[in-house]
Parts: sequence; C-alpha cells; structure tokens
Amino acid sequence: MNFFSATGRYSNRHRNLEFKVTTTFIISTLIALVGIFTGCQSITDRRNVRPLVLRDVPAQRLAYRFEADTNPPPEASREETTDKLEAIQTDFNTRRPDDALLRTVVSPDNQRALALYGTESEPSSAFRIDLYSVDGKFLRNLTPPDLSGVFPETVSWSTDSNFIAFIGHRGVKPTPSPTPVDVSPESLPEALPSPSVGPAFAPVALFNTEQIYICNRDGLDLRALTSREGLIYFYFAWAPDNHGLVALACREGEWDARAREYKLPAGRPRLLQLDGKERLLDDGMTEALPVWSPDSSKVATAFDTDVAIYDASGNPATQARVPLREVSIKAAIAFEEKGMKKTEGEAPGAEPAGLPVSFNPIVRLEWATPEMLYFQTAYVRLIPNDPINTFQRWHRLILSAQAAVLK
Repeated sequence: MNFFSATGRYSNRHRNLEFKVTTTFIISTLIALVGIFTGCQSITDRRNVRPLVLRDVPAQRLAYRFEADTNPPPEASREETTDKLEAIQTDFNTRRPDDALLRTVVSPDNQRALALYGTESEPSSAFRIDLYSVDGKFLRNLTPPDLSGVFPETVSWSTDSNFIAFIGHRGVKPTPSPTPVDVSPESLPEALPSPSVGPAFAPVALFNTEQIYICNRDGLDLRALTSREGLIYFYFAWAPDNHGLVALACREGEWDARAREYKLPAGRPRLLQLDGKERLLDDGMTEALPVWSPDSSKVATAFDTDVAIYDASGNPATQARVPLREVSIKAAIAFEEKGMKKTEGEAPGAEPAGLPVSFNPIVRLEWATPEMLYFQTAYVRLIPNDPINTFQRWHRLILSAQAAVLK
C-alpha cells in the first residue's frame, strides 16, 4: 500500500464522517425549529399572550380605566354644517328657482357633491338628492320620483368616496281633489303611440317605513340595503375602512312613544354588510348613537350608564358591558362639591339625599383613538321650540388588553 492510496481512503472516510455529522446537525436544527413554531402557534391559539395591537383583542378581553370630567375630545366641537357649495347654490338660483337647496354633501375626494333639496310637491320633512360635480355641474338625479329622502343629516359618502348612502321611504305626494271629467266620445283625446324611451331609473324596492339605501359614486345601482318593513332606520355610520355600516332601528310604536315623552329617539344597534346581511348587536334600546373604533374592529354604544363594546367580526364575535353607574354617581357628587354651592348648613363631604342632579345617562360617544373612548352624559328633552340639554359632562375610558396568564 502506497502513501497515495492510504491517504485517499482516509480522505474518503473523513468526508463521509463530516457529511454524517453535518446532516445530523441540520436535521436536529429543523426539528427544534418546528417544535418552537408549533409551540408558539399553540400559545397564540390559546390567546394567552398579549396581542401586539388592540384591534386583535376581543371585546370581552378588554380592560379599562375610568376618568371622569375630562376635556372633550377634539371631535366634540365638530358641528353639522348646513353650508352649501356656492357653485351649486348658483345653479339652483338660476336654473331651479322652484327647488329649495337644503344642504350639500361633498365627497371625501372633493370631486363630487350631493345636493339635498325640497320641492313644492312634497312634504317639508322629505327631500330629493341630485349628484353634482364640485364646480356646480349637474350630473344626474339620484333619487327616483317615488322615493323620498328623510333624516338629511345622515346622508353620507363612504370614506373612499365609492359609495353613497341615505335613508328614505316611499314618497308621499299630496293628491288634488278629483274634478268631474267629461267622458263623452267627443271629449276623448286621439290615441297616441306608447313612448319608446324607458324610465330614467331602474326599479328599486320601496317601503312605507324608513330604510337605508345605497348606490355607487356615479349615482347608479341604487338599491335598498335594508328591507324590514315596519322598522324605522334613523341612523347609520360608515366603518372607517368602508367594510360596512352600524345602524339604529326601532319599531314605529316605539318611535311614537318616545316622541310623546320628548325623549331622544332610541333603537337597537345592528351591523350591516354591503351585501345586505344584518347582525343585531343587542336587543336593548339605546339613544346613544353607535360609533366605530378608528381601526374598524369594534363598535361602541351605551345603555343608560353602561358602555357596550362589540366586535365587528370574529368567530365568535364577542361583546363587553362596562358598568359605570356607581363610579358615575361618585364622580357626580365630586363634580357638584367642587363646582356648585352647598346648601347652608350642609357638612363638607356629605352625600346629598337622592341622586346628584348632574348624574345623567350617556347620550353621546366619540372613539378618538383605539385606546381612548370618550362619552358624554347629559339631561336631554326635545321639547318643541325649547329643547333642554343640561349638565353636559365628558368622561373617558382608557382601554387596554387584560393581563394574560402564560401557561
């Protein structure tokens, strides 16, 4: 055996040994990585680690901190504007003197605008909608003649300017008293051929009670998003990411009963998808208009002094009720001790007999950031010509994820 042949056999055995060691190391590493990944997956599935963002926290796993009598959120100073685009108002003044322009609603991309207007042939509470460009050019009629719009403050564009939504019902037009008609053969007009031009509007479902309607940015494909005759849909709001709407609806009798007591309208909150699917969030009645979280993952409303938070999606979608009655009473007592004069002879710190006058239900919510939910309490009565809105106080909830227990 020479040196070269012995060295060759040694080299082959050395290479084979190195290959086996390397292969064993790689296989062991892969097995370890798979184990780590599987373990992480099982922990995530059990939801016992804190999510990175609040939108991933189910509503029932939210924690909160109550802060009373805070400054109002920036959105609170936002007022419904009745300003009208000057170019559209000019068009009404020159071409449409018989129509009264009520308001204009500009699309978020500032390209188009909705003109809400009343006509002499309709009740004062009803209106029609036309589509304009922002430079005042008329584009098309949006509502068909037999559909009347109601609740003008709810007419809105989706945040991406691709959809328009409003509330409407079957149009009610005053009919004149019939007059005698001469039906003698001599008085009958000559027969005319049927018109060959079809109607300007495609057929759309009509209802006697207020329903939500939706169409595209061109004012086409108009359809009823809701179709529950007998329910009054009186409020809706677009999700920030445009995937759906939150709405309030009640029965006609419930609407009339609250109106007789001069109370704010109240309804049951529900989520609407753009394909018309509807999910009832709660069977309780609320007068606090629901709001979306900025990340579109949740919806909040209130029942008296409780804040309710719902998942907008999820399987299963959860909900949470935040009871605030006791802390709100204590906050009202502190508020009155600080800012209102005590009656003569009352000992400092004494709790007044009965509930404090500044203790009132929640009437408004503003979700400023995913972690910060503001709400306003007040006493409200809608007395004609003399509405009451007193003891307006803002508070807030600081939201976070509940502490997780690692197993």
